[in-house]
Amino acid sequence: MKPPSPAPINSSAGKPAAPEKIGAATGRQPVADRLATVAAGGQVPAEVHDLVRREPAVLEIDQFNLWYGTKQALHAVSMPIPHGKVTALVGPSGCGKSTLLRSVNRLNDLVPSVRISGDMRLNGDSIYDPRMDVIELRKRMGMVFQRPNPFPMSIYENVVYALRIDGESNRGVLDEVCETSLRGAALWDEVKDRLSDSALGLSGGQQQRLCIARAIAAEPEVLLLDEPCSALDPIATGKVEDLIQELRGRYSVLIVTHNMQQASRSSDYTAFMYLGRLIEYGPTPDIFTKPVLRETEAYVTGRFG
Repeated sequence: MKPPSPAPINSSAGKPAAPEKIGAATGRQPVADRLATVAAGGQVPAEVHDLVRREPAVLEIDQFNLWYGTKQALHAVSMPIPHGKVTALVGPSGCGKSTLLRSVNRLNDLVPSVRISGDMRLNGDSIYDPRMDVIELRKRMGMVFQRPNPFPMSIYENVVYALRIDGESNRGVLDEVCETSLRGAALWDEVKDRLSDSALGLSGGQQQRLCIARAIAAEPEVLLLDEPCSALDPIATGKVEDLIQELRGRYSVLIVTHNMQQASRSSDYTAFMYLGRLIEYGPTPDIFTKPVLRETEAYVTGRFG
């Protein structure tokens, strides 16, 4: 896909006029066209709003690079993920959103050709420290994928699965966690009378909310959502979005979405990525109504992408 058209020629100077920043930061120095620079393989500094930096961070991504073989997919991404907030990653297909999300719980370790540099820290603990136990790390996070993936077992056993593998056998504890998690996922009233039924018999939207219930049952430090509504109908999507709103404050959520309206409705902060680079990152209302960079405005208003 093509970035916005190059800056117009300034007839008096005979050179391309630098694009102006817009919105709240018009007093800052203008910068070169970032998307054109990125498309040419160059590096650009990310525009991270001050409000993001002031938030306490549950996750810190620090100069993170990732390669698939010789192809670099992420370029020096640095960003804090605020505690107790919903942060959305947006950008065109292939910009690195899902790659970044999967790097947080080290799913990309399973790809033989992957190598990384830089670091990520979860509540101060280096995710890529060689001494880090990856199994224990993944227990500290919840992950929900694009398509619902309930286990072929009962609704009840799906929800308490994480506790089972940790050795919990007290029925009272399991019952309490099951109900609390299903209520937290806005699913309890729909399934409370059929907890022993197969989870595969639920609708697609119910299955996705069950996967969220399963993820939050382990009280994760971060909840990772990789386009959780992409395979759902509008009604099911609305229920999942309502659930994300309810999770705000209780959990720190990092969500990848292609849906601009969903990002604007559901998130507190939004990060715009392009070709593996972080371009702009700030409070969602500012990103959608008064972004610092004209490139961000072009994307969120649908001029490209």
